[in-house]
Amino acid sequence: MKRSLLSKNEPQQRIAVTFSRGEELKYISHLDMMRLWQRALRRAGMPIAYSQGFNPHPRIAIGAPLAVAVTSEGELIDIFMERTVSLDFFVKSMREQLPLGIGIHGIKEVWLKLPSTQSQLRFAEYKVEVESKKEAKEIGKAVRSLIKKESLPWEHTRGESVHRYDIRTLIDDIWIIGQSEYGYTLGMRLRNDSKGSGRPDQVLRALGFDEPATSIHRIKLILGNN
Repeated sequence: MKRSLLSKNEPQQRIAVTFSRGEELKYISHLDMMRLWQRALRRAGMPIAYSQGFNPHPRIAIGAPLAVAVTSEGELIDIFMERTVSLDFFVKSMREQLPLGIGIHGIKEVWLKLPSTQSQLRFAEYKVEVESKKEAKEIGKAVRSLIKKESLPWEHTRGESVHRYDIRTLIDDIWIIGQSEYGYTLGMRLRNDSKGSGRPDQVLRALGFDEPATSIHRIKLILGNN
């Protein structure tokens, strides 16, 4: 019992994992993703550290919630262990338990006292595909015009609540990756921190696209020290 209480107070290891979410799982919620990882960690026999209190919970944290219907290759999750495990063992064991659609692409051990990944987040980078018959010159002009704006008042309705804010403050950069006979592929670097998170679908509307994105893929999360 004493050993158990000590491990809850003092995790012995913190593992930072970079993972992907593919098409197979793009419609699950953030809460379901957390449960998925918790189940996989338990099945793999990982010595997960737990929080203190009357309702202890596994000490794992995903860096930034990923919207439903968005795929990604750069998700970040912190996992605290009550005892040290080798990173090779972790990857091998977890790959056997994680479902199709979740891939581990990077892993490292980080300092236990390092601020949470979520608190270090600054930007998220996306690749967005959208169908459009507009000319490339028109799209380029819309991108340049939006980037030059100092502010862009925006209104978002959720249920009976109306949120008003400046969407321009959430946009760091936009660029055209490519064009096909069906439309365009855009790159977006949007703010993702405690003060706000940019949404690719809203940026498309701000650029004048009438159709929603056919695909939104989060390439990476950018931390403050990047």
